[in-house]
Amino acid sequence: METPTMKPDTVLILDYGSQYTHLITRRIRSLNVFSLVISGTSSLKSITSYNPRVVILSGGPHSVHALDAPSFPEGFIEWAESNGVSVLGICYGLQLIVQKLGGVVVEGESKEYGKMEIEVKGKSEIFGSESGGEKQMVWMSHGDEAVKLPEGFEVVAQSAQGAVAALESRKKKIYGLQYHPEVTHSPKGMETLRHFLFDVCGVSADWKMEDLMEEEIKVINKTVASDEHVICALSGGVDSTVAATLVHKAIGDRLHCIFVDNGLLRYKEQERVMDTFERDLHLPVTCVDASERFLSELKGVVDPETKRKIIGREFINIFDQFAQELEKKHGKKPAFLVQGTLYPDVIESCPPPGTDRTHSHTIKSHHNVGGLPKDMKLKLIEPLKLLFKDEVRELGRILNVPVGFLKRHPFPGPGLAVRVLGDVTQGNALEVLR
Repeated sequence: METPTMKPDTVLILDYGSQYTHLITRRIRSLNVFSLVISGTSSLKSITSYNPRVVILSGGPHSVHALDAPSFPEGFIEWAESNGVSVLGICYGLQLIVQKLGGVVVEGESKEYGKMEIEVKGKSEIFGSESGGEKQMVWMSHGDEAVKLPEGFEVVAQSAQGAVAALESRKKKIYGLQYHPEVTHSPKGMETLRHFLFDVCGVSADWKMEDLMEEEIKVINKTVASDEHVICALSGGVDSTVAATLVHKAIGDRLHCIFVDNGLLRYKEQERVMDTFERDLHLPVTCVDASERFLSELKGVVDPETKRKIIGREFINIFDQFAQELEKKHGKKPAFLVQGTLYPDVIESCPPPGTDRTHSHTIKSHHNVGGLPKDMKLKLIEPLKLLFKDEVRELGRILNVPVGFLKRHPFPGPGLAVRVLGDVTQGNALEVLR
């Protein structure tokens, strides 16, 4: 499915593997500014396609001296300057700017990790003209440090140990923070980000969830032809329910929901969820009890990643069968499958550094991303793929999903299978968990 049209004041984050990259995105969105994350090694064509007003280079676990150190593409700085795009480097991002523009970065004699006091030096754009001499506590996490700045740059803050804590080039509209302003351990960090975006870069705080909802509805209607049908896999969780409600708002009765009891659900989950769907949400839902099928496939399987793959595969097989039944009924087989994939699910499932991508290390493949078979016959519709969990709940409120349902405790698609440490069919492990 297409991605909604980007707003002109989009803040684009190039991800170099920082554990805080998601947090930067959320902090910016909390200011009503739309923000997205893409790989730090994306092509210039990819970066420019988002038409960003600001580009932020994230931190990361790398050293700029490593042979395979990730970097922005050739021509990126020139493009940003010529198009009036502001650039902010955070931690590794600062060091990358210094090195690529002719400065010097060395391994620090005394590495800075944890809380550290910095002092703002004179007038600066990124801290505000009245902040000279101000001291503040920030969160540092770096071993390398900038010792010589590129031409046209100046140091605007130093740490208590004398290291460069912030730099800027007003002419080039390029800025750098050696610390992490997005974490709560930097008490004035949000104030700095707010000042940078609104006062320095002139970004407008005009991103609203209602706008995204209307844009997603347009995209869904453009993707799904007027005579096509769509399947929605309802898990009973917040994400798939909000996704279904949104798609139903877009295409009405051409949406066909299915709830699969895979034998791995919580206590009386099927009864409770189906009651909510029918009584409160008025969504047409077919319930399929496939517990024996799933448990048979999982017999003897111990590895949690293998469990996820098996469960993802069986879900898709059931959806394909459901699609065939709908074809007999309506004369046309559904071509699309709706899933409640969220933004962190997509980023979380990316490959680790050193594999041509530079996102954070893969913790697990998400059941909506890494668990899907490559030969899946249904095309995906993922209307929530740009949202975080709290944003999904906000969208749900706008769509009048019951508040009690939106507050449900998250429950993963693989269910109790990944909470049983071993074979789920042995003994009475599932009943004990329930």
